[in-house]
Amino acid sequence: MKKLYSNKWIILSLVIPGIITFVFAILTPILLSLYYSLTDFAGIGKANFIGFENYKNLIKDKVFWVSLRNSLFLALGFIFIQHPIAIITAAILDKLQGKAEGFFRTIYFIPNVISVAIIAYLWKFIYNPNFGLLNNILKLFGYTNEINWLGKGMAIWSVIIVLIWHGFGWGMLIYYAGIKNINPILYEVAAIDGADAKTTFLKITLPLMKPVIQVNVTLAIIAALKQMETVYLLTNGGPGNETQFLANYLYKQAFNSFKYGYGNAISVVFIIICLASTIILNKIFSEKEYA
Repeated sequence: MKKLYSNKWIILSLVIPGIITFVFAILTPILLSLYYSLTDFAGIGKANFIGFENYKNLIKDKVFWVSLRNSLFLALGFIFIQHPIAIITAAILDKLQGKAEGFFRTIYFIPNVISVAIIAYLWKFIYNPNFGLLNNILKLFGYTNEINWLGKGMAIWSVIIVLIWHGFGWGMLIYYAGIKNINPILYEVAAIDGADAKTTFLKITLPLMKPVIQVNVTLAIIAALKQMETVYLLTNGGPGNETQFLANYLYKQAFNSFKYGYGNAISVVFIIICLASTIILNKIFSEKEYA
């Protein structure tokens, strides 16, 4: 086996496919986005080089900043609402064992396997101000006013709730897999020492889940920035631009307004934010003893 892996041709045969995939599937699209972001390309016709004009317009674009703010709000919702609940749920599932564990794991993951279109229209009916489930529940408690959950002032929070609910299963499943990889002997030793469930969770589970939390938080930020389908089907950024998110705004600029160069400028900013977030999170989660 050592002779096999010391052969340069075998090493190249294993490495080159990965390099080719990276160059054509990741690096080339990024470089093309960077190029088109410096042009006035409309998707068809000639692309005229205009330098940093798209980025200058982006700085003055109020809707862009609204979409970025909403994406950051969603990222915070994922990190501080969805993920704490997900990791606690995963820890509880791990303790259930047997059929109950498999049943509830499946139940929590169901929203993630349902079509985005179905999810969006389901929540549209739930939020409907005239016959929606939410308003009907409020009427049972004596609140007779009809609330327009997707109207001005309420829409952004309603959309964020849907997105947090819809993505819960993935976050929970990743945490669940991480907890399953923790050596059960550690829990047995803690039980012998008299540690209760809270202490075990805080002193054993959370510290050992640090790499998993880092990955999940990074994925949450990226997911918040690239939310598009659910937003598009639920509100399409309305009312006005109140529920506009970064990816949805990019799509509208590139394919609805035919500002392909401008849309690519937004995508470049998107990439920069993702890279910056990853670097910052790596520093936050890095082990101090190795600093």
